[in-house]
Amino acid sequence: MKLINPQGFQALIEAASQSIFSGWDFSWLSGRMSEESPPWDYEHLVRRHLCGINSLLDMGTGGGEFLASLAPFPADTHATEAYPPNQSIAAARLVPLGIRVHPISEDAPLPFEDNSFDLVINRHESYNQVEVYRVLTPGGAFITQQIGGLDNLEINQALEATLSFPFKQWGLVSTVTDLEDAGFTVERAESAALKTEFNDIGALVYYLRAIPWQVPDFNIERYQAQLARLHNFIEAHGALTTTAHRFLVIARKEV
Repeated sequence: MKLINPQGFQALIEAASQSIFSGWDFSWLSGRMSEESPPWDYEHLVRRHLCGINSLLDMGTGGGEFLASLAPFPADTHATEAYPPNQSIAAARLVPLGIRVHPISEDAPLPFEDNSFDLVINRHESYNQVEVYRVLTPGGAFITQQIGGLDNLEINQALEATLSFPFKQWGLVSTVTDLEDAGFTVERAESAALKTEFNDIGALVYYLRAIPWQVPDFNIERYQAQLARLHNFIEAHGALTTTAHRFLVIARKEV
């Protein structure tokens, strides 16, 4: 296969491989990757639910970027983070704001007493619905935006000989059912398929480094031939277009 613009290919790959991804900051991709916004506004929904509450938990706070933007906070505000590289980043950002960051292990019980929080928010973080129900106060709300199990499937179709999508059953229906089985009343539930574009091969490599669960065994050497083929596609057609899957649920604990 003849590589289109081989010098550009190498430069893009090297720049993406040497870049540093910190917290949950995707600013390196500005102008190089775009994703449609979902039809709901997660931040607006969270802010609306902050009115009049005394306690807040942000599950999977990443580097604490989103939570920090919500100031002023309820008097009792906490965050959890399971990804070790993000724990110190989140603490450095949030502790000076009076927010305690709790390092946790994936799927471990939440380190809080029963009925601790008036609001639990969760964007793109795994959770146990029974644990969330336990730590909410009676009448408390749970707001979660999740990534669907077939998120950006087109990337895997282009790269992998055998598709590795262990969470393909993860979607709106199963989420709502599980929450209702745990005792929640679901107040809102909707999903969206969002057009995503990668404008150069470096953007895709950076994304795969930042989101390692998309292609779990990804490295540049292993996927060199597939990346070259995708580079040619992007050079010829302008972008690699994929489909991001998102869904939103707002649920409330019974009083």
